[in-house]
Amino acid sequence: MSQTSSPTWWQEAIIYQVYPRSYLDTNGDGIGDLNGITERLDYIAKLGVDIVWISPFFKSPMKDFGYDIADYCDVDPMFGTLADFDRLIAKAHSVGVKIMIDQVMSHCSDQHPWFVESRGSRDNPKADWFVWADPLPDGNPPNNWLSVFGGSAWQWDARRKQYYMHNFLTSQPDLNFHNPEVQQAMLDGLRFWLARGVDGVRLDAVTFHFHDQQLRSNPPATVRDTSTVTDVNPYGYQAHIYDKCRPENVPFLERVRQVLNEFGAVSIGEVGADDALAYMAEYTAGGNRLHMAYSFNLLTEDHSAKHIRTQVEEFNRRVKDGWASWSIGNHDVPRVATRWGKGKDPVAFGKLALALQLSLKGTPTLYQGDELAFTEADVPYELIQDPYGITFWPEFKGRDGCRTPIAWTDAPNGGFTSGKPWLPVAPEHLAAAASKQEVDEDSPLNFARRLIAWRRTMPQLTRGDIEFLPAPEPVLAFRRDLPGERSVLCLFNLGGDTVRFTLPQLRGAEALAQPGLPGEVRGEEVTLPPCGAWYGYAA
Repeated sequence: MSQTSSPTWWQEAIIYQVYPRSYLDTNGDGIGDLNGITERLDYIAKLGVDIVWISPFFKSPMKDFGYDIADYCDVDPMFGTLADFDRLIAKAHSVGVKIMIDQVMSHCSDQHPWFVESRGSRDNPKADWFVWADPLPDGNPPNNWLSVFGGSAWQWDARRKQYYMHNFLTSQPDLNFHNPEVQQAMLDGLRFWLARGVDGVRLDAVTFHFHDQQLRSNPPATVRDTSTVTDVNPYGYQAHIYDKCRPENVPFLERVRQVLNEFGAVSIGEVGADDALAYMAEYTAGGNRLHMAYSFNLLTEDHSAKHIRTQVEEFNRRVKDGWASWSIGNHDVPRVATRWGKGKDPVAFGKLALALQLSLKGTPTLYQGDELAFTEADVPYELIQDPYGITFWPEFKGRDGCRTPIAWTDAPNGGFTSGKPWLPVAPEHLAAAASKQEVDEDSPLNFARRLIAWRRTMPQLTRGDIEFLPAPEPVLAFRRDLPGERSVLCLFNLGGDTVRFTLPQLRGAEALAQPGLPGEVRGEEVTLPPCGAWYGYAA
């Protein structure tokens, strides 16, 4: 585990995301719960990660599976109770793991008492807590803003005879952060969980808090955004300069940081924007905003060496004193072993992807199952749960394929539940179940444990600067430099064929004993098999 005595300990940490619905079910209802996470904390601790980020478990009607919150200060009965959460915190801290929770501030559920009151009239105490607008003279919405999940971002409400704004589902109305009372309510909710022992927060949709008060329409995009939405979604046709990423967000994030500092807690923000790197830079600058941020820029189909290099170099160029968290998998995108590893051996590619992620400059955020090299599950249409996928089927099948339950054993339902799982357990995951990998020294799971432990002995990989080296596609090559330590050279073959090339910077390099990836360097000559890699000390 990282040493928390350092004020920047989180820069050396590794974050592990748990999607609670799919981790472990302990009561047989087919849906994972908090007690299931508690039961598997020894597994997580043995993996060697530092922080467990838990996706939303708050009271919710589950139209968007917890990202539509109806009570910011309570646990949904589906997941357990506040007492269960307190036990989870205590167990996590006893095994040396910190807990980070998801804070969904930009929007809530339409069943939240705040919205129920707000839509009741135009003059009640919560009337201005959400983004309401009169129709245009012809009855249309006030502008052209679109929802990420399809269609207009405006929904007509017959009670107020006004439209309300929703950046996501119609059942997820956007809160009006221009109202100081809304900001304070969010900070109070944050303080509630920090006081219970939470060590950090992941801020969902962090660019969406504020909107343009003049309600100006967005202009067309000069370059389509295909990193945060698919190319079948019209959302990418707009330049989103008025419906999100507003300048008022910066002082609010500074208020969030003040609360976090009271408790010594850390933060990470999910930045979805046309120019995500610019906002990652802005939101982590100065040491008084977010501790770190991540974007969808590596959650793309494009995994060329050029693409990865461009994202990291651009971030480092724009951000002088901020910090990145590089994520290559989460609950919103197809699993990396399929998305990037298509056509390659998933075990070999899963190991390579993890090694690459843990070697970049920044705090890695891993997604549950990636340590097992799980591939994207194929969920048939009749079993699809994700409303996003139902809307855009079949060109976009939604997010269920990366959310299927973890296979802990090769028993029916993978040992995830004694009931009927909310999504089917993938047959191919049963063959790669955690229990089977546990006893295989060459498994992705045991590789991940060795890699994480080895990384902790290499301060260059956690603290060092990064400089990319010339190498042919699909090879990503860079060095990590830390004053007082020998420079480390890192080479990764992202392709499916053997690559041989010459790299003068390797002259006199010394191979490093590392967890076990295939690759060879002789003098300046490099040979990397498919999904191969090589680490060495520079001369």
